[in-house]
Amino acid sequence: MRRATADNWLVRYLLIGIVFAFIFIFLVFPVCVILIEALHNGFGFYWDTLCAEHSLTAIRLTLLVALAVVPLNTLFGISAAWAVTHFQFRGKALLISLIEIPLWVSPVIGGLVFALIFGRQGWLGTWLDTHGIQIIFAYPGIVLGTAFVTFPFVARGLIPLMQSQGKAEEEAALTLGANGWQLFWRVTFPKIKWGVLYGMILCNARAMGEFGAVSVLAGSVEDRITVPLQIEQYYLGLDQGMPRAFALASILLFLSVVTLAIKVGLEWRRLAHNIIRTH
Repeated sequence: MRRATADNWLVRYLLIGIVFAFIFIFLVFPVCVILIEALHNGFGFYWDTLCAEHSLTAIRLTLLVALAVVPLNTLFGISAAWAVTHFQFRGKALLISLIEIPLWVSPVIGGLVFALIFGRQGWLGTWLDTHGIQIIFAYPGIVLGTAFVTFPFVARGLIPLMQSQGKAEEEAALTLGANGWQLFWRVTFPKIKWGVLYGMILCNARAMGEFGAVSVLAGSVEDRITVPLQIEQYYLGLDQGMPRAFALASILLFLSVVTLAIKVGLEWRRLAHNIIRTH
């Protein structure tokens, strides 16, 4: 009988070919289409689209939403990971399942829930109108919807990381007299900082590209929509809407490339840091 000392070359190249085919069809080809269509009418038209008032407003609002959502979700993720990995309490499994809910439900559902609560006909709508507070079709509503969709990313990255590291070093620090603040900043955070950064990067990328929940909570108010919604507005427009949509979509593509570059840079830095510590 022939011993299985090596992989079958046919299976190996078949699997590699399938992977590269999927990457080309679902990643490389769409990216090329976006860039070609964005510059279809020339660089002047492309630049005018990006400098248009609607485009600049959408880009500014998208960045402001990400600026609010990422710190909130980072704080929540660290708190949730610390609670799950350092404390024993009833309902821990339920808490982990609740954290994962936005990963399994449609973002539109999250938007509808907030609309039901804060909308004009919602549970708190009358009270909010009386006090002159606007949540839906305004910046707070967009932040709420985006935060709902993205809050699992930091937590789900940190929980398994902190579980695998254990609590031995924290317990040793406590026996030496460290308080909670010193324990976190000097013992725990140096071990999880790369996981925190990865979670923040993923959260930021998802926040800037969110469409479903934001479309419910922002509506179609022109000065209160993010880049994905403005792309839809351009796409549905009659005045050269398709080239304008692709031009603005290239901005999201550029932000994705920047996010990927930061992630790769952090991975290289972490690898170099581990090599230095090993030697």
